Order: sequence, then C-alpha cells, then structure tokens
Amino acid sequence: MMTYPFPPVTIEAARLGRPKNVCSVTEAAEFLLMKWPTYDGPKLKLARQHCFDALEAKTSTAAARSAFIEAAKEAGILVDYPIKAAATPREE
Repeated sequence: MMTYPFPPVTIEAARLGRPKNVCSVTEAAEFLLMKWPTYDGPKLKLARQHCFDALEAKTSTAAARSAFIEAAKEAGILVDYPIKAAATPREE
C-alpha cells in the first residue's frame, strides 16, 4: 500500500507523551481516526476527507498535509518546530 509521504508535520501527541512527526498521508489518516485528541470540529472532518481523497488519488498529498496542519491548529496540538530523528552511529 502506498503511504504518500510528505514533509514532516510535528504535533504534540498527548497519548505518546512527546512530540511526534507525521510524515505521510497514511500516518495522518491513522492519527486523525484513532489518536486525535478531539472528537469533532470542521477542520478535523475536512482533514479526514482530504486524507481519504489523497489515498484514493482524488487530491494531492499537499492538500492532505495542509488540511492536517489546519486540524492540528484547531485542536491546539501543532508544534512549530520539527523534531529530529535520533542520530544513528556511522558504520566504519
């Protein structure tokens, strides 16, 4: 299954206890459906629809990402800075 990657969006994931980067339409859709901190909101509904549409190639990943960002703002969980992945040691 295609994941439709996009540039990271960092959100405050209360259930995880730390910020989280969301990096694809698939990950965004999963988070919107199963881990979102609110149950309602116009931007939440729009973000879900954009993610579903992107997964069916009816809209762009950029549109889904933008809608996800707006829903995160609405829910008060958008983090203004991207978190960095843990550094991996170089092999010599």
